Amino acid sequence: MTDHRLNVLERFSALADPTRSRILLLLDRHELTVSELCSVLQLPQSTVSRHLKLLADDGWLVSRGEGTSRFYKMVPNRLDAATRQLWSLVRSQVAGAVGSAQDARRAESVLAKRRDKAQIFFLNSASMWDKMRADMIGTRTDLLALLDLLDETWVVGDLGCGTGHISDALAPCVGRVIAVDESGPMLAAAKERLVGRENVELREGTIESLPIDDDTLDIAVLFLVAHFVTDPAKAMREIQRVLKPGGRVLIVDLMSHDRVDYVIQLGHVWQGFDGEQVKEWLSNAGFTSCRYRALPDDPEMKGPTLFVASARNAGSSSAGSSTTMSFRGSDATEESTVR
Repeated sequence: MTDHRLNVLERFSALADPTRSRILLLLDRHELTVSELCSVLQLPQSTVSRHLKLLADDGWLVSRGEGTSRFYKMVPNRLDAATRQLWSLVRSQVAGAVGSAQDARRAESVLAKRRDKAQIFFLNSASMWDKMRADMIGTRTDLLALLDLLDETWVVGDLGCGTGHISDALAPCVGRVIAVDESGPMLAAAKERLVGRENVELREGTIESLPIDDDTLDIAVLFLVAHFVTDPAKAMREIQRVLKPGGRVLIVDLMSHDRVDYVIQLGHVWQGFDGEQVKEWLSNAGFTSCRYRALPDDPEMKGPTLFVASARNAGSSSAGSSTTMSFRGSDATEESTVR
């Protein structure tokens, strides 16, 4: 097993060779493969590999494999303080040499070729890139990653949470999720899904009478829920009550459509919503900065086009003051925390 705990005097053996010092200077600036180093230094592979092995054994370098190549890099902060000081002195001397300036120019040429290779790949792959990316990482990964833009201290309400898939996605990125649904079986399925999500609380209740205190939520989310709500205007007032001043509501639902079978077979109360309708409900409830836009259709979707609407709570909870002020304190049986 290699021991990297060498004293400063023992480090001189690695730095005494001019080629090794040139290699270290290059790898202090760039991450390069053996073949790239050979091109820059104009030396045979056997010579470069021998020097790399000695430097790696002494702990000067780290390496990683990528396909059939191995990349080498010097990481100064992995060295002890005395060795970093030694390298700083040697680097200033080596960097001023004529050969090092030539190495730097050749290194830029090598890196340019690497960039050109990447550009050729993208040039030839543009038409297939979306499919290649989906095959590699799936279709939701990029969108799920964007959830980390949310503040980690926020309290988010997943209103009409169903089986908890939105709560499951939000939980790792925010401080707390309060998931509300009026269906016992849905909450049971959500509880099973959310095992281990200790910052998710499941509560039974309706959108029109939320089991949440005033000014609690930073964000309220209704994902494919509004078309089941009998009185959306009342629901918007109730959501405004539980949001903090400046808090936001996000609604994803169906745009207006003519699919009567959804009402008959799926129990939909509304056949979607148009923008003016949604904005009117939100503004009347005390929201500002209302936005509504159609979402792009997924090629595999079979239902109507979806929309996303958002708005900001303009101020206090006066718009919903007729609703009970402290639900949690008055009926604690409605609250269940996922553990």
